[in-house]
Amino acid sequence: MESENELIKKRADDVFIGTYARYPAAMVAGSGCELTDADGRRYVDFLAGIAVCALGHCHPAVTSAIAGQAGRLVHVSNLYYTKPQTELAELLTANSFADKVFMGNSGAEANEAAIKLARIASPKGKYEIITLSGSFHGRTLTTVTATAQPKFHEGFEPLPHGFVYAEMDDIDSVKAAITGRTCAIMCEPLQGESGVRPLDLEFLRALRALCDEQGLLLIFDEVQTGMGRTGTLFAYEQTGVTPDIMTLAKALANGLPIGAMLTTDKLAAAFVPGTHASTFGGNPVACAAATATLKIMLADGFLEHVREMGDYTRKRLEAVREKFPHLASQVRGGGLLNGLVLTDAALEHGPAIVNAMFDKGFLINFAGGCALRFAPPLIVEKVQIDNVIAALEEVLATM
Repeated sequence: MESENELIKKRADDVFIGTYARYPAAMVAGSGCELTDADGRRYVDFLAGIAVCALGHCHPAVTSAIAGQAGRLVHVSNLYYTKPQTELAELLTANSFADKVFMGNSGAEANEAAIKLARIASPKGKYEIITLSGSFHGRTLTTVTATAQPKFHEGFEPLPHGFVYAEMDDIDSVKAAITGRTCAIMCEPLQGESGVRPLDLEFLRALRALCDEQGLLLIFDEVQTGMGRTGTLFAYEQTGVTPDIMTLAKALANGLPIGAMLTTDKLAAAFVPGTHASTFGGNPVACAAATATLKIMLADGFLEHVREMGDYTRKRLEAVREKFPHLASQVRGGGLLNGLVLTDAALEHGPAIVNAMFDKGFLINFAGGCALRFAPPLIVEKVQIDNVIAALEEVLATM
């Protein structure tokens, strides 16, 4: 007799376009750092919906906010004001460099808004945006073009023009890419999808100085690094560099779809009625969830816990690297977004390691074809980290 997982998989494969290489489990419930599949098997989740469920699965305060708002008002469109949307925008601006917010439904939408704002707010004729090797900015045609990784471009040509690529951590490469058409530089303070690669702090500071010198805008894509993931509410706070535009999504509402583009009063003035919009952007239910999420993250001790658990995770991963030097070459990341970089000889084993961890009941992934990525809920505790590391060592010992 087929299991419930197998039955759901068969039904889903019959009706869905095959854009995802899914694991053979249908998740039906979650609590904290654990998920449960249709057959009742439990998993320790160290991926958190790809850095989305920062407070864990079904956090009581977020669940209560969702249920309460869903019973009052679900949608009215942005032709009208709503209290949840306003409260969220006030919290975001009060706790960041920004004065104004635009809300959408995803990271790609937030980045589309940032790209459009950078162009319309710049002098006529300036429209090119420089992005960095290894970047990832989304799956829409524009944001996939902004993504400076050729493998994501294949089959979708001709791509929209207006994007120029420079080398990560190479300020001379960025300078060489600037032309009279350049309006902005866009980057992630820590690249998640290409293998958990933090940008060098001096490089980031040089980018800010270059933008100031050349009259360019600096855009930080914090879709993955924002909302406490790196140990501060936003990663830019640790760099000494303030962007002109910042994008958020993923963990903003702890699992509900929402994205946000934040900027200054001066730049926001370039967007007027009719220049940009989103039907579902800033949905009341999503905003209620995001407000509850943000309030928890801003409470005393929360971000300190993220930093403490992040330091502990890297310490444990370093011990793994030392134990298996033929398989692992480096540990990198920040806060609770960390990667164990595999050696060249071990790269082909990356997917197999992830699969073996799945079989043991631990969820991680292989990012950028080079690093095992660990992005657990920010509420994770040492015992769960220890359990993941123990399972990882068992798997690596068989390689």
